[in-house]
Amino acid sequence: MGHFDTQLTKHAQRHDWASDEIAALFDLPFMELIYQAQTVHRAHHQVEHIEKAVLLNIKTGACPENCGYCSQSAHFDTGLDKEKLMPVNEVLEAASKAKEAGAARFCMGAAWRSPPAAAMPSLIEMIKGVNNLGLETCMTLGMLKDEQAQTLADAGLAYYNHNIDTSSEYYDKVVTTRTFDERIDTLNAAREAGMRLCTGGILGMGESRADRVSMLRTLSSLAPHPESVPINRLVPIEGTPLADSTRIDDEEWIRTIAVARVMMPTTTVRLAAGRHELDWAAQSLCFMAGANSVFYGEKLLTTPNVTVAEDNRKLFQLKQVG
Repeated sequence: MGHFDTQLTKHAQRHDWASDEIAALFDLPFMELIYQAQTVHRAHHQVEHIEKAVLLNIKTGACPENCGYCSQSAHFDTGLDKEKLMPVNEVLEAASKAKEAGAARFCMGAAWRSPPAAAMPSLIEMIKGVNNLGLETCMTLGMLKDEQAQTLADAGLAYYNHNIDTSSEYYDKVVTTRTFDERIDTLNAAREAGMRLCTGGILGMGESRADRVSMLRTLSSLAPHPESVPINRLVPIEGTPLADSTRIDDEEWIRTIAVARVMMPTTTVRLAAGRHELDWAAQSLCFMAGANSVFYGEKLLTTPNVTVAEDNRKLFQLKQVG
């Protein structure tokens, strides 16, 4: 498949992508792939609209999972101070500031394997309070049982974030305290409860392009497609097993975004962690490739991000606020 069918990419909502089709997209000449992705993007999205999502760590550290990329795992010594669940009023204050800064979505993350029962009343208050501010709500709290998912959905949680991280084939090279299938089970529980899905992956953890193909195939097989797909590049953290990973190059990151856009035409594709390492030219190519969301603010959980001043000067100087 040397030249992908533009008419197909403009309108298809497919859940049956074959690995060789995805690999062929990755192999397209770079500017041809960008063209294909931009064609799809313009058919389904406002070209200048880039969503602002603010991410707040509402509970830090002491996570029992051993994700090899994560500073918050209790298995690794990363020098991170452990913190209990933030008080509801502090979370709502942060959400209010995010709204004032122009955020459309407020994402709340907690370092748990799954949310403890004792925390649910506070989480419900947070969801209702953020909704009352007029922001879209998103949470990432670890694995969910069906009843937990339903409780969060009933409280008004719009999005549940649960990244699949990488391919099913490579997954146990990154984390062994849970399985890939458990990730899918949580996504299914969130969807069944009525929440929209925010799920993507991390590039540069030692995986191959075939793993990136497999990861995107899994995401696109979800029906409907995830409403939001963050594409992260690993930010190596000292003390974690992946601290010395070889940095994936900018072109491969951009290609992955472009392929995700072609495969999932209506999905919001987020240029996520690692964006602070890109110069403006590379970021611009990511948006040309179909990214239409960013995390906004100086910090993403425990890793750095592009400064607000820089984003306001470069990214949100036109009509791109939302």
